[in-house]
Amino acid sequence: MTTEINFLLFYFLILIGIGIWAMRRGAGKGLDNYLLGGRSMGPAVTALTLQSTSMSGYMFLGAGSLAYTQGYWSLWYALGDLGGGVLNMSVLGRRMRKLSQILGAVTSIEYLERRYPSALTRIIAAPLALICLFFYVLAQFIAGGKGLALVTGFSYPLALGVAIGVIVLYTFLGGYLAVAYTDFFQAIIMLIGVLWVLFAALATLGGLGAANARIGEIDSSLLTMWGKDLANYGQWGLIIGALLVFSIGYLGWPHVVTRHMAMKRPSVARKAGGYSMLFNILFVPAPYLVGIVALLIVPIGTDPEMAIFATAQLLLPPAVVGIVMAGIMAAIMSTADSILLQAGTIASRDIYHRFINKKMNEKNMVWVSRGRVLALAIVGFFIAVFQPPAVFALVIFATTILGSAFVPCYVAAVWWKKANTVGAISSMIVGTAVPVVWEIFSLVSRTGLDSMLVGIVSSVTAMIVGSLLTQTSCPVPAHIQAALGETERLGPIPAQLLKGQDVIMATEASVR
Repeated sequence: MTTEINFLLFYFLILIGIGIWAMRRGAGKGLDNYLLGGRSMGPAVTALTLQSTSMSGYMFLGAGSLAYTQGYWSLWYALGDLGGGVLNMSVLGRRMRKLSQILGAVTSIEYLERRYPSALTRIIAAPLALICLFFYVLAQFIAGGKGLALVTGFSYPLALGVAIGVIVLYTFLGGYLAVAYTDFFQAIIMLIGVLWVLFAALATLGGLGAANARIGEIDSSLLTMWGKDLANYGQWGLIIGALLVFSIGYLGWPHVVTRHMAMKRPSVARKAGGYSMLFNILFVPAPYLVGIVALLIVPIGTDPEMAIFATAQLLLPPAVVGIVMAGIMAAIMSTADSILLQAGTIASRDIYHRFINKKMNEKNMVWVSRGRVLALAIVGFFIAVFQPPAVFALVIFATTILGSAFVPCYVAAVWWKKANTVGAISSMIVGTAVPVVWEIFSLVSRTGLDSMLVGIVSSVTAMIVGSLLTQTSCPVPAHIQAALGETERLGPIPAQLLKGQDVIMATEASVR
């Protein structure tokens, strides 16, 4: 146990060191630096911060648990996730990077208001995103506290405090720059950790074929695409939902799409997409496969969420178990830091500064954002101490809403010149309401259609219908049309478009 604790302490010190480095690099010297790292991220950092942020502790806890209990059915989620990164970069990457800078946006919610000019855009988007992100980060806190308590023997509240404290410290100090580079480091730790467990498990069992034969003797339904006891037989609506949630779902997650805005230049998106695909091919299937074969390694009755960690404890030496535990913490922390920064930004920039104190300068705005990060972490700690039993269900629900409410807005923002304010607002409202109704009335089980699938279809329809019916009464402003024309072209942004940001600011002021 001492070896694992020492490794984790060393790991935490590296993260804090990156935060201090980012602060000295200039993270606190302006809003653009603190929130977007001065738009200086290269392809490798962009790719791995996007992937590690979008995957969260689910990949070590949820994926292993789902595979342990449902077998190969779980790989539907992995299949959707494999191409998620390259799809994200291809659809949004270069275009969103250009448009966000032309419009002078430094947050993902501010970007929506600049593209769909109306105070109502931000009034709807900011609280919705903030609530969903808070539930998401709460789950990461609980997972981090449980994981650290398990490996260190600390009490859960103490382990929770340590995990949150480390995350808050480097995020508070270094802003986006610290978040991006710690995510890059943590993605590598995640990859090493899970592959080590997988190779050890397969070596112990004599390969995947031999493992499958033994699993078939226990329960042959676990080897099918329909889940244990064929419970999901013919449920294609659920399968499509599983494919969508990690492929196009995080095209609408505010803490993920910020990665496009922070790239050094628009052309970074192409290489970043390639790095994302390579990382996903190596990483994504591994936790599910470990969860499946863990059925033959760890005792029946083991907490399914601990299947990967329990397998590592049984098969690997203490030093390597420390790496695996660091991988689990990396998956949790790389998502928690991004959500904390984004939630703090929304609370400060998109709500407080936009609607309450409009005269604040950039230096004060950085400190207000830091204060909101700290406040959210403190509130999250006290709620997480009590471990609300429904929080993980709320996370799935919250991420579904984020996807269905925001995917059409972000995608149409750069791909459809007719997408207007009415369409965007309609899409956000419908994309939120439909999944809520779907869950309240238990329509998933009644219809066999996943709430993510129904939510996306509904919000896309609302975007199209709302925009087309109001082209005359709510036209897309000329300066936005010009900016959209530029996003279609390769190469750097013309200086005259960047100088035209005064027009954008005047337009925003007119709709306040």
